[in-house]
Amino acid sequence: MLSSLALLLTAALSASAHYTLPKIANGADWQHVRRADNWQDNGFVGSVNSQQIRCFQSNHAAAQATYNISAGSSLTYYVNPNAYHPGPMQFYLARVPDGENINNWKGDGAVWFKIYQEQPNFGSQLTWPSNGKGQFPVTIPRCIRSGYYLLRAEHIALHSASSPGGAQFYISCAQIGVTGGGNTEPPNKVSFPGAYSASDPGIQININWPIPTSYKNPGPPVFNC
Repeated sequence: MLSSLALLLTAALSASAHYTLPKIANGADWQHVRRADNWQDNGFVGSVNSQQIRCFQSNHAAAQATYNISAGSSLTYYVNPNAYHPGPMQFYLARVPDGENINNWKGDGAVWFKIYQEQPNFGSQLTWPSNGKGQFPVTIPRCIRSGYYLLRAEHIALHSASSPGGAQFYISCAQIGVTGGGNTEPPNKVSFPGAYSASDPGIQININWPIPTSYKNPGPPVFNC
């Protein structure tokens, strides 16, 4: 009986250290964000080759609504309850092709471009500003074309990343409609899966010892207007 209770307590504590990315811009959970497969268990994606590495979905189900925003404006992406683990926050966008319905579009192919990546603080230990935070602002580039986009939020937990497959990916995708944009087509687009390798130096890394003096974010460079 006691051993069963201990197992349940261990599982509960483990789950409490995990998290979801369920909402943007003060909306309700999973209103503008496609409901991820970890919505009940706070789990993570462990394989960069999994289809879940895109939006953490098995069925590509649509969000309840699409959030409209002007190009050049910022919105807040929320983590529930907090990004407990050390590692970088990253954001990607993928434009829904003209004539396609955002509710049905899966984001297949090399359509994703990075708009933000977080670097750590270096010193006696490697720390990330995102560690322990529950919300993150992200700016939509002012020069991208107007239209519908998937906004992919990704927090990579690196506390156990010294061996292949040890990194934990916490991911979700919001549906947004961008207005007032420009006509720039971002370069360096990637696909998910495909953008990452399990052995990428920003994914397989021992952040504890020896303490790194540099960090290379996985994926393409950040697009700037």
